[in-house]
Amino acid sequence: MSQLPTLSATELFSERLLLRQALHDTDREGLIELSTDPEVRAYIGGPRPRSEAEQHFDAVLAANATSRPGNYVIADNATNRVIGTLMLARRSTDSPGHVTEDGEELELGYVLRRSAWGAGFAFEAATVALRAAADELPDQPVLLVTQTANTRSLKLAARLGFRPISTFEEFGAEQTLCTAPLSMFKI
Repeated sequence: MSQLPTLSATELFSERLLLRQALHDTDREGLIELSTDPEVRAYIGGPRPRSEAEQHFDAVLAANATSRPGNYVIADNATNRVIGTLMLARRSTDSPGHVTEDGEELELGYVLRRSAWGAGFAFEAATVALRAAADELPDQPVLLVTQTANTRSLKLAARLGFRPISTFEEFGAEQTLCTAPLSMFKI
């Protein structure tokens, strides 16, 4: 596990969203849906069997392992209902796709429930997390890796200001590595 700093905030707010590290019992069904929906998981390894997703959620909740820095539940501000998850954490040096010699760059990842697609939630959640990180951390490259076939994710990356710099093979598919300087998100 990296010793490099990540975003320390346990909660972040935007106009419509709450990003929170705390996992609630009421999040169970939404998070299981994220793991089992074939369309949501089309570019991230495919759906898990429901029983496996339930066991994983229950183990994580029982271990209180939800407060890892940089990992957030994306929830609706008004209802606290799970919309998705967001991660702004260090990319493992064991993974391909780096832009610095030492690796462990910040990496942005997100997944949203299908019912939340097309409403701008991923852009809003990513923007609030990246702005908070830009205010807290020194300037550094931020990575976004997505399957090249995932055109929606590539469009969102471009809208956020990330630019594609290379491709590589991982998980049996071509991945596109995009990057942006953290400083560009500072307000």
